[in-house]
Amino acid sequence: MKVVVIGGGPGGYVAAIRAAQLGAEVTLVEKKYIGGTCLNVGCIPTKVLLHTAELYTTLEKESKKLGIQIEKLDIDWKKLQQRKKTVVSQLIGGINMLLKSNKVKVIMGEASFLNENQLEVQLEEGKKAAVDFDYAIIATGSKPLILPIPGADLEGVITSDEALSLEEIPKSMLVIGGGVIGSEFASIYSSMGTKVTIVEALPNIVAAMDQEVTDYLVKALKKARVDIHTDTKVEGIEKTKTGLRVKTVSKEGSKSFEVEKVLLSIGRKPVTENMGLEKIGVKLNKDKIITNKKFQTNINNIYGIGDCRGEIMLAHVASAEGIVAVEGIMGKTSKIDFKTIPYAVYTKPELAAVGMTEKQAKEKGYETKTGKFPLYANGKSLIMGEANGLVKYVVDAKTEEILGLHMAGPRATELIVEGALALRLEATIEEIATTIHAHPTVGESLHEAVHAVHNMAIHLPK
Repeated sequence: MKVVVIGGGPGGYVAAIRAAQLGAEVTLVEKKYIGGTCLNVGCIPTKVLLHTAELYTTLEKESKKLGIQIEKLDIDWKKLQQRKKTVVSQLIGGINMLLKSNKVKVIMGEASFLNENQLEVQLEEGKKAAVDFDYAIIATGSKPLILPIPGADLEGVITSDEALSLEEIPKSMLVIGGGVIGSEFASIYSSMGTKVTIVEALPNIVAAMDQEVTDYLVKALKKARVDIHTDTKVEGIEKTKTGLRVKTVSKEGSKSFEVEKVLLSIGRKPVTENMGLEKIGVKLNKDKIITNKKFQTNINNIYGIGDCRGEIMLAHVASAEGIVAVEGIMGKTSKIDFKTIPYAVYTKPELAAVGMTEKQAKEKGYETKTGKFPLYANGKSLIMGEANGLVKYVVDAKTEEILGLHMAGPRATELIVEGALALRLEATIEEIATTIHAHPTVGESLHEAVHAVHNMAIHLPK
C-alpha cells in the first residue's frame, strides 16, 4: 500500500507516521518546512515569546511581593529570538528523527496532482519528480487571510508570520482582529512595553468563547494598557512620516490611530491552490476541501485533513483527523468525537474551553445549570499571584451531565483536558465531585466549581 501525504505539519507528519506504523509505504511531500505553520511560525514560536512575556510581567510587577530583588530588568530581544529558533530547531529535528525511524520518505518540494494516482513534485533545485500512490492525504494547512483593506500592502503592515521575527520590539502596534491569534500577540507585545490597540469588528474579543471567561482577559489587557475597540471596522491604512495611520469607523463615528506597526489578524484561509485539484475533480467549497466524516473527498482514494478543510483550524484537530483518515485507509474503524475538542488561548490569564457554552446549550434546547468558582478563593492561584480567573461548568439540569467547561486563569490550557475527558465519558457532576483532587493545586478549582452547581462549594461563602 503506497500512501502519499502532502504537507508536513501536525496533521501531515502525524498521518505519515501512523500510516507507516500500520504497514504502508509512505512518502511525505513538504513544500517549505517540516512541522508546518504550527511549529515554524505558529503555535510553538508564539508560545516561546508568550512564556518570556509571562515571566517578564511577573518579575516586573510582582518581584518585590515574591521576595525577589531585581536592580534592572530588561528583555534581550535578540537572545529571545535565538531561543525561539533553538526550540523550533530542536522540535523539527525530533520530527525528522521520527519520520526516519518510521521509514517515511521525505521529499521537499511543491506537489500537484497529475491524475488520481500520481503526483508531480517541483523540487527545490528546479527538477521534477513523479510520485505514484494508492492513497493521497492532503494536509496543506492554512495561511493568514488578507482582506482587501486599502493600504494592507504597505510596509509596516504585517501578519502573524512577521510578528514573530521583528527586528526590535515596536513602540506601538494596532492589531486588526481580536480573535485568538490577535489577543495572543496583544498579550505578548503589551507585556514587553508596546502600546497595543485592538480593533475588532465583533462585539467581543475571542467571541467564540464564553463571555464570562473572556471578560477576565479583557480586564487583564486593559490593565496592561491595551486599548480595545469592539464593534469597530477598519476603513483603510495610510503611510505617515513616522509610521502608519489606521482609519476606523464605529457607532461612535470615525477615529484614526497613529502606530508603528499594524498586525493583520483577521483569520486564516485554506491552502489549496496550484495543486491540480480541479483537474482531477476534487470538489471544493470555494477554497475548502469537502470531505465526509472519514475525511475522504469525492475521489475515493484522496483524503483531506486539517486546516485545508476550513473547519476547525487547530493543530491537535489536524493530528486527530490525520490518524482517523489513515486508519480508515488501512482498514481500521475510528472516528473523532468533536465535542471533546479543547480550545486554548495562551494569554495571561490563559483561557480554555471544551464543549458548549451556556448560550449554545440553551440554543440547543437544554435546560442548564452552572457552577462557578473564582480563583481568588484558590490557594495555589494566590501563591502564583494569578488569582484573576474563573472556572465555570455548564450542566444539563435534568441529567446533571457536564455539557461544557470554561476556564480563565493559570494553567487553564493544561487543566482543560479534565473537562475533555469528562465530556468523552459523558460524566455527571457527581463523578467529578466524588473524585479527589490534590491540594494545593489550581485543579482543585474544578472540584469546587462542580460543587458550586448546587451551591455547595466548601471555599465560597453562602
